[in-house]
Amino acid sequence: PSSRSANGAPRANRKRAWLKCCSIAPRALTTSTWNAYAGSLAWSNFFARVTRSHPGRVVWLVFNVLIATLLMTLGVFGALEKVLAVYSNVAIAWVGALVADLVINKPLGLSPKGIEFRRAHLYDFNPVGLGAMVLAATVACGAYAGLLGEEAAAFSPFIALVLSMALAPLLAWLTQGRYYLARAPGNEWRPGEIVRCAVCENQFESEDMARCPAYAAPICSLCCSLESRCHDRCKTGSRAADQLRSVVMALLPQRWAIKVNFRLGQYLMVMASLCAVMAFLVGVVYVQESLRPAAAGPMLQMPFLKIFALLALLAAVCAWWVVLSTDSRRMAQDESERQTQLLLQEIEAHKRTDAELQAAKDQAESANQAKTRYVAGMTHELRSPLNSILGYTQILLKNPHTEGWMRETLSTMQHSGMHMHALIDGSLELARIEAGRLRLDMAPLPLPELIENIEAMLRPQAEAKGLHFVVETLGTMPGWIRADAKRLRQILINLLSNAVRFTERGEVRLRMDFRQHVSRIEVIDTGIGIEPQDLERIFVPFERGSAGRRASEAGTGLGLTITHLLTELMGGQLTLTSTPGQGSTFTVRLYLPSIAVDPAWTAPSRATLRPAIGYLAPRRTLLVVDDQPLQRQLLAGLLVPLGFDVREAASGRECLEIVRQTPPDLVLLDITMDDLDGWQTAALLRELRPASELPIVFVSANLFEHEASRLAAQQCQAFVGKPVIESELLQALEHALQLEWVRDNTPLAPNPEPAAGHGNPNDTLATLPEELREDLTRLARSGQAAALRERLRRARSDLPRHAATLALLQASADRFDFEALTHHLRELEEGTL
Repeated sequence: PSSRSANGAPRANRKRAWLKCCSIAPRALTTSTWNAYAGSLAWSNFFARVTRSHPGRVVWLVFNVLIATLLMTLGVFGALEKVLAVYSNVAIAWVGALVADLVINKPLGLSPKGIEFRRAHLYDFNPVGLGAMVLAATVACGAYAGLLGEEAAAFSPFIALVLSMALAPLLAWLTQGRYYLARAPGNEWRPGEIVRCAVCENQFESEDMARCPAYAAPICSLCCSLESRCHDRCKTGSRAADQLRSVVMALLPQRWAIKVNFRLGQYLMVMASLCAVMAFLVGVVYVQESLRPAAAGPMLQMPFLKIFALLALLAAVCAWWVVLSTDSRRMAQDESERQTQLLLQEIEAHKRTDAELQAAKDQAESANQAKTRYVAGMTHELRSPLNSILGYTQILLKNPHTEGWMRETLSTMQHSGMHMHALIDGSLELARIEAGRLRLDMAPLPLPELIENIEAMLRPQAEAKGLHFVVETLGTMPGWIRADAKRLRQILINLLSNAVRFTERGEVRLRMDFRQHVSRIEVIDTGIGIEPQDLERIFVPFERGSAGRRASEAGTGLGLTITHLLTELMGGQLTLTSTPGQGSTFTVRLYLPSIAVDPAWTAPSRATLRPAIGYLAPRRTLLVVDDQPLQRQLLAGLLVPLGFDVREAASGRECLEIVRQTPPDLVLLDITMDDLDGWQTAALLRELRPASELPIVFVSANLFEHEASRLAAQQCQAFVGKPVIESELLQALEHALQLEWVRDNTPLAPNPEPAAGHGNPNDTLATLPEELREDLTRLARSGQAAALRERLRRARSDLPRHAATLALLQASADRFDFEALTHHLRELEEGTL
């Protein structure tokens, strides 16, 4: 038992030791961590104000731990114990100055009320607190060193406390408390109000925020401490250099103070600070080594002095490097700030310019809208009397009794009226394009038929002047394309009409090149050409150029302008090359995608070229609604001879009353009327009758109101503009009422038909001659519809025995199915047809 008790005692001691270690170690570690964190606060606050950077308190926490570890490893604590007495005097002097300011100065009014800690409101150096602490600490340290006797050395902490508390009120009284606040605190925020920092975008109470003139926004205290670019522009004379300059100017005569080199002073201050730190470190090590029992103190003085001298030389070089780098950084910041100010001024100038441009743009748009409204109103007022002139001219020219000089006079009137009509249409078209109200109507279009119609229209004009009119196709012309037929036709007619008008001899050539859905259309003439100074001016509205003004037949001056705008609207490009006296070339590039042949389309009959004299249907009743009697009489004069029963209404309300009593078959409706306009009347008519029972066709001089979407919304069938062209009106009536016109039986040049009874029935699809097959193949591949039809007509006249074969090819040509035609020719060549 005795052995067991003897062995148990050490185990119990070891357990108690482990328990003590486990209980004391965490507390010691926690205490050391809190001390290190408290030290990190001091380090971070000090260096944040000095260096204007904040790497984070974790960095300073690790730094403190490493310093503590290094001091314990090197055994420096023994020497620090001698220094703690000196440090205590400095700390007591600082605490005394702080207590005196709070307890004495503020109640006496020697310092401002409240505690201000925001750097934006403080001087770098306050002589009250700093002066009281430095003077009290200096006297206390001297007393501790024995300069004032042994009794004073024992009471050095009390001397530091009493002296600092006495000096703080005295210095505050001497300075009148003007070094407490560098700027007056603002009252823009309520106490406790939450304000967002413009830099870090965090929210703080108003007591921690300041108004920053550099950012022109609120800024928190930490961001203000880290901000190094503003150079304290929020306050004047508060920086350390400014305060030092003020002291020098106050102590020295002005002529001497001006000659003081502040850079040299900065260098001396930095070097003195570095030397003081190095002297402190070397002194601590010297004291530690001299306390060793075997150390020879006098022998260590010379080596430590040499080490300090070498470190002082290094400190001098480092101080000069710090001063120069500081100046370089300051100069760079000044230049950056100057450039920033110039950039801000430029930005402000651009803002003012943009504002002026926007105001000018708004004014121009307002003027443009006013111009558009004026043009729309003017064209409406001009169309009404012009409608009467052209309308009655058409009626008189249809009268068979109008002959001789009367017909010539009426023809001249009609020609002049059509010129006026073109001028009005051009002005309105230009206004609609500039106002952005013109929309493209993309639809399938038989391109060869369009080209053939344009050729049939302009070839007689060219031949009447003795000109050759040539249509040339490069590549394969697509049979069908997707485009706006009206706008494409308008572009080609404008360019070709100008070419014919300004060419006196030679030729007018229409050359078309089709490559991968991109069409290149050239209008080439050998006319008078265009002077170089007029190449851009001719695209300006109502400008004709010097050569155009000398031409015998002047245009409206709007054709090229509208052509250029329409080309751009269709996503294309219009270019011009010209040589005066030799001719001009207008080139249009457009994207015209080819599409499959529309099987429902058939070639128009030549009978449609004859004037209509009636229709094959029961007698139809039309209601003409217009507030002007002349316009109603004009439409009646055009429609009654065709067999229509025309009734008239002078207003929208009268129209509604007639429709309720005896509904007509169709309503011809004007837009601009007094009581109810055309759109309102159409909406009320639709409430009475659906579109299938009562079609509505607008006949109006207000073409600015012509919008396809608005017509569809009102379920109206067509829009005919004034002046009314008979063919346009009859086409609208044909579609709305499903009419078939009776044409004048005056003979036209007949289409050649297959000769009946000619040829051997057993040889119906005989092989064509090789030369004819080659000609037809070439014309079909190049898309020359007119030439192809002419070649087939001559072949049917010359080769009656091949009538069936040629009739088959003629049917393909009429459908513009050139691919099928070439296929038939290839089968004829191979003998498989």
